[in-house]
Amino acid sequence: MEPDPVLLAEARTALVREIEASGVWRDDPGWRESFRAVPRHLFVPYYYLGVVGGYERLWGEDPDDRRRTRWLRGAYADAPLATRVRDGELVSSSSQPSLMAKMLVELDVREGDSVLEIGAGTGYNAALLAHRLGDDHVTTVDLDPEITESARRHLTAAGYRPAVVTGDGAAGCPERAPYDRIIATCTMSSVPGDWLAQCRPGARILAPLATGLVALTVRDTEHAEGRFLHTPAYFVPLRGGGARAPQEQHIGGLPRKALQNELFRFLLELTAGSLDPHEALALWQREGRPVRERFGITVSGAYEWAWLDDPEGPYVWPL
Repeated sequence: MEPDPVLLAEARTALVREIEASGVWRDDPGWRESFRAVPRHLFVPYYYLGVVGGYERLWGEDPDDRRRTRWLRGAYADAPLATRVRDGELVSSSSQPSLMAKMLVELDVREGDSVLEIGAGTGYNAALLAHRLGDDHVTTVDLDPEITESARRHLTAAGYRPAVVTGDGAAGCPERAPYDRIIATCTMSSVPGDWLAQCRPGARILAPLATGLVALTVRDTEHAEGRFLHTPAYFVPLRGGGARAPQEQHIGGLPRKALQNELFRFLLELTAGSLDPHEALALWQREGRPVRERFGITVSGAYEWAWLDDPEGPYVWPL
């Protein structure tokens, strides 16, 4: 059932205008055309809205006109959409478009770059990359064969054919290497060494970690370093061989005001398993409640550590 063409055009135009108004494309307006051209509704033929006690499913083939209109408007809202729920747990989603736009700008692609995406999701992000760079320059990997199969269908329906690979994202995709850029759309607990080994020198890695986005520059197959962006980011965790069990933190006795502070929660996540939460609070207060951009990550062979201000300074924590 085809959506109303007038409503579709209005919804897509409104989304592009909303993202543009945020100023995210000021440094790289080339992404505007990708968002204008790629039809997001083809990548979310159905999705779930959280309601009390569960989820409400909206889909494009609903016989009810009003619900079908809600689905289409929601598909072009600047909001994340739950696309796969298993046993009441969110397994996959389509990220908020403005955050996707921010990440794509920060990826800093150039014509001819080869990009590896970790986490295929609906395929929408891979389509945006393929529109900008061409199908042959984009590879997207996901552990779940159901996710990769649906992403492949969505991409084909939209007219894009990047490489869609079923596999462990932590292992990258060596058969398609080397890469100039790697972008992850799932939360990491560390930076897999296989990614560096599959990158060209000077490559850029952008990945969610500890409710933030870290942008690393790869020096060689064993060394990379970079800082966090100011942007907060919440994604479904990586699954597979590179996934780690969340560290249990004993936060009893911490002030509620501190725990409600988003930047302090970021520091707690970043230092989990390495620094006692009360020590983290003391550091946070002593250093003037540091923002994300003051933190960074260094990878050197088998060692990875997070740091505040200086990778060789007094405040460093192993990942």
